[in-house]
Amino acid sequence: MEPTFEILYLVAGLCISIYILIKSKKRLPYILFGIMGLVLVFGDSFHLVPRIINALEPGFENIDYYLGIGKLITSITMTIFYVILFWFFKLRYKEKTSLALDFGIYVLAIIRIVLCLLPFNEWTNKNAPYMWGIYRNIPFVVMGILMVVLIFIWTRVYKDKPFMFAHLAILFSFVFYIMTVTLTVVHTAFGMMMIPKTICYVWLLVMGIVAVNKDNKNGEE
Repeated sequence: MEPTFEILYLVAGLCISIYILIKSKKRLPYILFGIMGLVLVFGDSFHLVPRIINALEPGFENIDYYLGIGKLITSITMTIFYVILFWFFKLRYKEKTSLALDFGIYVLAIIRIVLCLLPFNEWTNKNAPYMWGIYRNIPFVVMGILMVVLIFIWTRVYKDKPFMFAHLAILFSFVFYIMTVTLTVVHTAFGMMMIPKTICYVWLLVMGIVAVNKDNKNGEE
């Protein structure tokens, strides 16, 4: 069941992203949104493909190494994903955010990426240090909180129906992600929280389809 879900997710994410790029009509916000979806799928594939292979062929050689490298790449691309999402909403609403806010998002993203690249994470070690899993996610969670608040405010100020629940998709994805990071050491079953987390990302991408179709229709009218 797990590999089937993961394959469906990667295919769905790829198709949705390409669809949005095709329907973008060269509008920068939707081009960014489509690229954002591709970054998401590209990064997650490094983590999910080894899991799919291991599920279909148990005992795959050096699986821990490939899973570890995949997690590292996914951690970096997820950070980039949120930076692009931030820019999408800024351009969509033509918001001139403060330099401090822009700087804060970028600094948090850079700190997160740097922490992920430090050797102390021991990504390829099956028993990687638990606390480094916490350290590298602190700036990521702060970044997520900022995004939830900003998107909640913006979507209501501009009455943007297609993205009215975008803040919930991001909020829930972080809740499920934090549960996975902090509780998997207690019981491996908590690793399944990555499934609803993934569904939240698909939900967000689907909002992009609704938005681009609506804007295209209004443009024709």
